[in-house]
Amino acid sequence: MKVLEIYFSPTGGTKKVTDELSQALSDDIERVDITVNAFGGEIKITDEDLCVIGVPSFGGRVPAVAVERISQISGNGAKAVLVCAYGNRAFEDTLVELEDAATKAGFEIIAAIAAVAEHSIDRTYAAGRPDAADRTTLRSFAAKISDKLQSGNDSVPMIPGNRPYKKRGGGGIVPKPDKSCTKCGICAENCPVGAIEKEDPSKTDKNKCISCMRCISVCPQKARKANPVMLAAVNVMLKKVCAERKEYLLYI
Repeated sequence: MKVLEIYFSPTGGTKKVTDELSQALSDDIERVDITVNAFGGEIKITDEDLCVIGVPSFGGRVPAVAVERISQISGNGAKAVLVCAYGNRAFEDTLVELEDAATKAGFEIIAAIAAVAEHSIDRTYAAGRPDAADRTTLRSFAAKISDKLQSGNDSVPMIPGNRPYKKRGGGGIVPKPDKSCTKCGICAENCPVGAIEKEDPSKTDKNKCISCMRCISVCPQKARKANPVMLAAVNVMLKKVCAERKEYLLYI
């Protein structure tokens, strides 16, 4: 069985989860990164493929750009496992919004997973996740998904969430470079929404920026930083709600 692993993963947490799940499902994997700004929806999918579609939860929603890119894909009736990665706070309406987007694109949803990964803004929360225990859980989930496929059961799982979805949050944190920036342009090349000027990476369009922190994670000089005052505010907000370890959930 071929697995198409389709992921939007600005800082790599979502990809770690979809990688582990895909590898447990099949040895034949094709990876499609829809994080890149140049993605144009060109994927060949048949109804014989199994697709693992992963996105992060941004404030309890699927990033709008990820919804847009999923809408460009033709699912062609392929079965899909949905993955939402969140930073140990809450995933709220992310999975149900992903379900709607994937169904509209022509996928047949057979399972969904809510998975904890390192928080993209304050990476002290859920640090190191997915960890060894999470990987064991994902392999167990993969076995259950494989059993469902082999049994011919194509029932749609009951996925939690609200319709209409919760309101999206505001602009959030816009990272900026410090004096160690060499203007190499790697941040601009990797920005999922093209918010950073290629000619002058010190300029970021705050209206385009989705606060995904990808520019920070890819900068070879570690020159891009988030505002420390805003980071402190995020830490205070997350401290209580992220204190208790949350486990992975399977909907099948």
